[in-house]
Amino acid sequence: MKAVALTRHLPIDDPQSLVDLDLPLPAHGECDLRVRVEAVSVNPVDTKLRASGAAAEMAPRVLGFDAAGVVDAVGARVAAFTPGDRVYYAGDATRPGSNAQFQAVDARLVAPAPRTLDAAQAAALPLVSLTAWELLFERMPFDSEHGGGGRTLLVIGGAGGVGSMAIQLARRAGFRVIATASRPETAAWCRDLGAAEVVDHRQPLAAQLAAIGVNQLDAAVNLADTDRYWEVLGDLLAPQGHVGLIVEPRGPLPLGGTYKAKSIGIHWESMFTRSRAGTADLDEQGRILARVAELVDAGELRGIVREALVPINAANLREAHRRIEAGSSIGKLVLAGW
Repeated sequence: MKAVALTRHLPIDDPQSLVDLDLPLPAHGECDLRVRVEAVSVNPVDTKLRASGAAAEMAPRVLGFDAAGVVDAVGARVAAFTPGDRVYYAGDATRPGSNAQFQAVDARLVAPAPRTLDAAQAAALPLVSLTAWELLFERMPFDSEHGGGGRTLLVIGGAGGVGSMAIQLARRAGFRVIATASRPETAAWCRDLGAAEVVDHRQPLAAQLAAIGVNQLDAAVNLADTDRYWEVLGDLLAPQGHVGLIVEPRGPLPLGGTYKAKSIGIHWESMFTRSRAGTADLDEQGRILARVAELVDAGELRGIVREALVPINAANLREAHRRIEAGSSIGKLVLAGW
């Protein structure tokens, strides 16, 4: 099968940083699906995995998490899927990735793809939807249907992939969503997704929020820079408020002080926790993706693709990694077709 692999950890401008290869079809276990991959998307974690690590891999390593495609084969213990089903998923950090024509994936991590989206649009959703959903509705103490209750939520980094889904999910749950963005086009994107207000994260947040009548926040999700906004969020969050985080800090953070005095809840999210640890609730990710697909098909959530590159090959994946590393992406960038 065709695949795009990492053999050496190199800068993305090096043509050997990602290479086209032919690899054997993957074997699938009794709890797995083998999926014929039709489309993938690229996330910041892909670029980090490519850029870091030992100088060379012991064997070619296929990256990629998000995928949409068609079930090719099912394991003996899989009852929920049959060959020919259209599916989407974010995969497992411990197994070969989605940048290949075929991928073996645990069926519990998989859901039927939204009927109203093509493969490219569907492939944009899994990782960012799971991250936003788990952060808001599992790590933080809010119900996915009515948990907002008119509370004010700040989304730092609203125009990225996770931010694009967090805005939609939080608005649907009843939050007044304020997003941050730094350019006219990213601010417009956030408003189109349902943000009531948009402020510039390059400028002091407190003054901008005060100007729109917001003196304290019930909750915030910092999807961009944990260190930079730590102090100001401690000041802005209400007593017994909540902050959600997904980005590793660059250095130690003061957990006491304002955060302790206000009893602010600090909530970390990693979409890979369940698959890395093999938790008993691994199938929750399949259920979340099934619910997201229902909401998309009902018109309550929308797709977040800004651009699609065709086909899936090393040159286009290098270009996608280059754009992600530039740090100015809006929504999601996907690749489709072989």
